[in-house]
Parts: sequence; structure tokens; C-alpha cells
Amino acid sequence: MDAPTTTSSAGSDGSGGNSGDWGWFTPSRKPAEDRRAPDQQSDERAPSRPVNPIRPVGTGADRRTPAEPAPAPGPGAGDRRTDDRRTDDRGPDDRRTDDRRPDDRRTDDRRTADRRAPGPAGHGPAAPGPTAPGREEHQRPDEVAPAPQDVRPGPDSPFIAPETASPDAILLRRTMAEVEPISDKVTSYFYALLFVQHPELRPLFPAAMDAQRDRLFKAILTAARLIDDLDILTEFLSRLGRGHRKYGTQPEHYPAVGECLIGALTRYAVTTWSDEAEAAWVRAYTQISQIMIDSAAEDELIAPAWWQAEVVGHELRTHDIAVITVRPDQPYPFLAGQYTSLETPWWPRVWRHYSFASAPRPDGLLSFHVKAVPAGWVSSALVHRARPGDVIRLGPPAGSMTVDHASDNGLLCLGGGTGIAPIKALVEDVADHGRNRPVEVFYGARNDHDLYDIDTMMRLAQKHPWLAVRPVVSDGPTNGLSGRLPDAVRQYGPWNAFDAYLSGPPGMIRSGVDALMGIGIPSHRIRHDSIEELAAAAE
Repeated sequence: MDAPTTTSSAGSDGSGGNSGDWGWFTPSRKPAEDRRAPDQQSDERAPSRPVNPIRPVGTGADRRTPAEPAPAPGPGAGDRRTDDRRTDDRGPDDRRTDDRRPDDRRTDDRRTADRRAPGPAGHGPAAPGPTAPGREEHQRPDEVAPAPQDVRPGPDSPFIAPETASPDAILLRRTMAEVEPISDKVTSYFYALLFVQHPELRPLFPAAMDAQRDRLFKAILTAARLIDDLDILTEFLSRLGRGHRKYGTQPEHYPAVGECLIGALTRYAVTTWSDEAEAAWVRAYTQISQIMIDSAAEDELIAPAWWQAEVVGHELRTHDIAVITVRPDQPYPFLAGQYTSLETPWWPRVWRHYSFASAPRPDGLLSFHVKAVPAGWVSSALVHRARPGDVIRLGPPAGSMTVDHASDNGLLCLGGGTGIAPIKALVEDVADHGRNRPVEVFYGARNDHDLYDIDTMMRLAQKHPWLAVRPVVSDGPTNGLSGRLPDAVRQYGPWNAFDAYLSGPPGMIRSGVDALMGIGIPSHRIRHDSIEELAAAAE
């Protein structure tokens, strides 16, 4: 499952620590400090009612050599790309950190801190026995949670099960529908359990994990919701499994995460939890972890867990945008339009996602466009601190916003801000394949100054007669088109013989997709990243 992807607690100005202070990719806090965190988070006991066992699966543990303990796995958005939003890697929200208790003890109608373990759905609490998660022996009778009821998702719920759903899928979706509105509490409690029961893992996680909590829970819900769609589930989880190799994730870490997940659901799924629901979640999690372990084992045979790359070029285009060129320590296979996860020595275990700004090159060099954003720790370090000779880490390539070279369709490309980076790579890719397919690029920015790569794009247009580049500025005077990017696209066309590619902030993607579908381009010919992933990357 997902490993830490958020920043440490050294501060949000990007100035704390360096590789000389900590050494390469080690925790920014002393282990002793982090090991105390679980005790500070909660004075409640971990669940004492035994749950169905979740055992290590796969054969990876038997053949792998011992490795440094890694962050506990958990599905998340470890490999999520960012364009203009890819650089938005702001630090933690000061209002919410992992130093808080797993339950803030505020009274609300969903609080389940003190209850006995329920029996089967509809049969009320189980007979007296082991204390349920969070229930203290001094609990008053009036604090016991109400008897479970048969709660079903409403007609508008994203968790409503189709008529063909399996019994397990129905149980999973009912649980998800109940806990989704209180996902923050559930995921906070999950991490508290994980760090209390497995304190050896705590020093490997950043202290502030707000974004990690959100991404983890959303990914778990996504995987569980796909449990009946094996093809899509396998594709989704295989990518996560491959991506988590860079954290050092091992098969033996999965049971710890699974048992703590079950513990958190047991505590908070007041009305839908039962022995049957628990068994369904154990089966689902076992399947999820098996897919991830298998994909990681297969990937291990053909690719390293990460690449080290030396910075060989750093060009400041504006006061907050830099073009960074790196040389990997070994061949790095990728396709134009894809992206990678990137870690710097200044913020260990903090990974951010950036698109490749060029097609594969004969010299093997890779380029990225990075915009420093307020409180953006990684982006600020790359723009203002990185220099030739510095070494960064790269995760595996990912993304499907690539060119279908078997098609004769033209390319309609919308790039906003630093989202022009993968668009430029797509143009180079078409040129490298030697086919004169029409390519229309709409390059959007707020003002002319923010069109930082317009000269490069115009030179490409002069070189290739099949390429047209149109700058679009939303604010202020301009020599190009004025207005919003999607509105500018409507003025041209027709686009019925074009495949569309969008790259930029989430808002631009949403409005762009609506505009393109409105002018007749079918959705299966519009390529971009998941809106949910784009939104998560901007948090």
C-alpha cells in the first residue's frame, strides 16, 4: 500500500536541513523522537479483539535479501503526476498533524470510541468477551454504540453496488459508504494503530502526513470498489506495487497495514460492521496485497527500484520557473507524455511528480519544468537550491498520455502553465517518428510573461510545417489570443479528426474536457490524468 509521500516537520519554507545534515534519504527527525509520537497521539489501547489473520503472501519474502525497513505500504497516490499542479507540493497544514490523538474526542453522532464488538449485522452487540477497539472497562452503559443496522448506500452514493455485485462487494461498499464521511478520523486512527503496534515503522514516516492520510484512504476505497472488476483492479494496483519499490516496501509489511486497517474499520463502521463484513475485507485486502506484491516481484526482474540522476543543467526561465536537466546513472526507459516521481536530498522520503519535458533523447538526458509554489518544499528546492552536480532520485515512469503512432488522427494539445512540458515532449515524439500528422497546440497562461517556453514552441513550429502553436492569455494585453484556453479552442476546428491531450491545473482539465466533448470529440479520444489524482496532487 502507499508509502509516505508528504513532507517532514522541519518547516514549510524549504530551508530546513540538507544532505550533509542527515546523509542520503534518512529520516529528518531522530528515531527516538518519532518513536515517542504514537504514545503522544493516543492514550487508548489498540484493538484487543482479535481480527481474522492477514498473513504475508507471495514468494517475494523468501527470495529477497534483507533490506532496510521501509514505510508501511498502503494504496495511495504515490505515483501521481503534476504539471502546473505537479509542482504544488505544499507543506503540511498547520492545523492538522500526526501529533494529535487518533480520536479528538469531540462529541458527534458518529463517535464509536467506546463500544463492544458487534455480532452479525442486525443482531446487536456480541456477547460479553474481549474488549472492542477503544472500549475501556470503565465505560458507562449509556456510551455503548447502538446495535448495528442494515445500512445501504443511498441511490446517489458512489458506493452503491451494481445488480451483478458479489456478496463481498456489497459488504465492502456498505462499509465504505458509512466511513467515507468520516474518512479523516478513520485514517488518522489507522495510522495511530500502525505506529503503536509497529513502532519500528514510525521513524520512516514524515511527522506530518495530512496528504498521505487522504490519498491512502481514497486509494483503499478505490481498490475495494473495484474488487469485482479484476482487470481494472489489477492495472490500478500493479502500478502502485511497482511504484512502491522505491520505498523499499517488502511483502512482510502488508499484514501490518491490513490488520490496522481492519482495526480502524472495526472502530468506526458502527452500523455495517459484522463478522461477515470483516471476513469480506480480509479477503479483499489479501487479494489487493497479492496483486501489488506480484507486480513488484515481476518489476524487480527488469528494472531498479529507483534511478539516481545527476543535475547537469539548471536554467532559470522566470523568477519561479526552472528547466532542470539530469543524467540518470543507468538507462531510463520512458515514453513522451509520461511522468515520474522525484525525490531530492534536501527532503528525504518526500516524492513529487513531474512530467518529462522532452521525448527520449539519444544522450539519455531527461528534462523537467519546475515551478516553485508558496510553501512548495520540493519545487522550491529544485528551482532555488539545486545546482549542477547535485544528485536526485527518480522513480519508475508512469502515465498513459502518450501518442498512438498507429493512428492517422491529428493531435489537439492544450497545455496550461508548466503543463506545456509534456505537450512539448509529444510534439518532439511526433517529429521523431517522421510522420506529418497535424498537431495543434494551444498554450495557455495568465499573461505573456508566464509563457516562459513560447520561444521554444515557436521554433518547433517554424521547423515543422504540420505544427501550429497558438498562445492564449487570460489576463492582460497580449499579441496572441485572449481569454480562457477552452474558449479559444472553440474558435478553431473542426476537431473531429483529432485526438486531444490536456495537461495543466485541475480546473483547466475539467473545463477543457467539457469544452472538447461539447464540440464533438468523444471521451475515449481525450487523454489526461485522473481528475481525482490532479486534485490530490495540488493539496
